[in-house]
Amino acid sequence: MLIVITGATRGLGRALVERFAEHFVGTGSAVAGCGRSVAAVGRLAASYPAPHRFAAVNVADPPAVQAWAAEVLAAGDAPDLLINNAALMNAPAPLWETSADAFTDLMDVNVNGSFHVIRAFLPAMIDRGRGVVVNLSSGWGRSTSPGVGPYCASKWAIEGLTGSLAAELPSGLAAVSLNPGIIDTEMLRTCWSAKAANYESPEDWSRRAAPFILGLGPQNNGQALTAP
Repeated sequence: MLIVITGATRGLGRALVERFAEHFVGTGSAVAGCGRSVAAVGRLAASYPAPHRFAAVNVADPPAVQAWAAEVLAAGDAPDLLINNAALMNAPAPLWETSADAFTDLMDVNVNGSFHVIRAFLPAMIDRGRGVVVNLSSGWGRSTSPGVGPYCASKWAIEGLTGSLAAELPSGLAAVSLNPGIIDTEMLRTCWSAKAANYESPEDWSRRAAPFILGLGPQNNGQALTAP
């Protein structure tokens, strides 16, 4: 089994890598993850050596994503799970006070990055005839709040992208959007610092979420799910 996950070096992605690696001990199955920080990727690779593999990749860079996918696919099978987790959060502000560059950077990672990763890996999954694409959404992909308009826009886009993709997939595959819930991550502290510590850690969350994600299959295609 191969799980590919973006945003693997921190937050929910880092916690999921740990849970998946624990689950795979002695099985030969692997996690292939990416993050933007070379140093953080190096630390992750030192903690989880082969058969796991990690690369410094900016998902907003299409050629970099394609090169990473080619390397992962050349080393083995197509992903059984493709998890688009990498995301940015905007600094809380009214939409009209958000800079154009900040808005563009967020959308490039949260939306365009998911698109680039799907384009790079999904054809191999279709050729094999099985696999699940999990696009991380948010409660703010199904609701709104002041000050986080760019992030809300990106996650509502993920919901729409995932639903459309699900309708296009052949039998045997699935695409789902997954709201992880409210977790005390660095990202949450960016926009909700006073309350973030009231919620559970990524590590505790991942102990329920990882088995849930591993249980997803074709029967879940098109569903907008929430992690337990």
